[in-house]
Amino acid sequence: MTLLETIIIAIVEGLTEFLPVSSTGHMIITQNLLGVVPEDRESPEAAFLNAFTFIIQFGAILSVVVLYWKRFFQLDNTQAPEGSTKLQRLKHKYYFYWLLLIGLVPAMIIGLAAKKSGLLDWMLNSVWVVAVMLVVGGLFMLFCDKLFNKGSDVNKMNEKRAFRIGLYQCISVIPGVSRSMATIVGGMTQGLTRKRAAEFSFFLAVPTMAGATVLDVYGLFKDFGTTWLTTQNMTTLFLGCVVAFIVSLLAMKWFVAFLAKYGFKAFGIYRIIVGSIIIILLLTGHSLVMVD
Repeated sequence: MTLLETIIIAIVEGLTEFLPVSSTGHMIITQNLLGVVPEDRESPEAAFLNAFTFIIQFGAILSVVVLYWKRFFQLDNTQAPEGSTKLQRLKHKYYFYWLLLIGLVPAMIIGLAAKKSGLLDWMLNSVWVVAVMLVVGGLFMLFCDKLFNKGSDVNKMNEKRAFRIGLYQCISVIPGVSRSMATIVGGMTQGLTRKRAAEFSFFLAVPTMAGATVLDVYGLFKDFGTTWLTTQNMTTLFLGCVVAFIVSLLAMKWFVAFLAKYGFKAFGIYRIIVGSIIIILLLTGHSLVMVD
């Protein structure tokens, strides 16, 4: 990838990471439009490109830590219930992180299974999967506000809700689904308001994408040793993460305000339009590759 291609892909990632439109799907589409698609799917170049997709997502996710740092680095210093054991007192103090861990477990299991089977890499290389899931997800989003918009600020996050949201997050292993959409809708099904569901979705994204990043970097070292640690690749990763981080900071606050006020319908329409255009292009034999 050239520096310009890296910046374009990172901007797309930053704009779409927190929107329910699938950042992974949009990066796959963008890579195809730019012609950044290795011919050999088993080559180090292809492996690095797949890893790049996840690693710059983690760069975008770090914006959550900056924007919500007071809430992300929170401890419960209130008195634990009388008679609590040492372990219970510890869980009481670090309850916020305990909830994130519970929400993370399902995605860890499903994500590792999909990665080990090769299913994840196959889906990441399929524009068809992205296009179809954009349309399917878009159709669902046209109605999900009416189906689940009964949240209340009285409902607080607990272990059961965190685990169930984690189960919803597993669906987002399919490119085009959107991790943001899956977890926010998951939170709404548990009685959370759109705003609370979105914020927990942001928080849960940090350990989820950190784990995905570690897994991909480990895979690169395991399969290709240090051959991929070139100056160009490191520059590409650094630039991609920085650009995605900055753009995400700007996009996140806007999204929370928009979602709380207007809901998912606009995003659903957008997904249907984009997905339908891609499907029509593929069915008529056109390639998405616009750059030689």
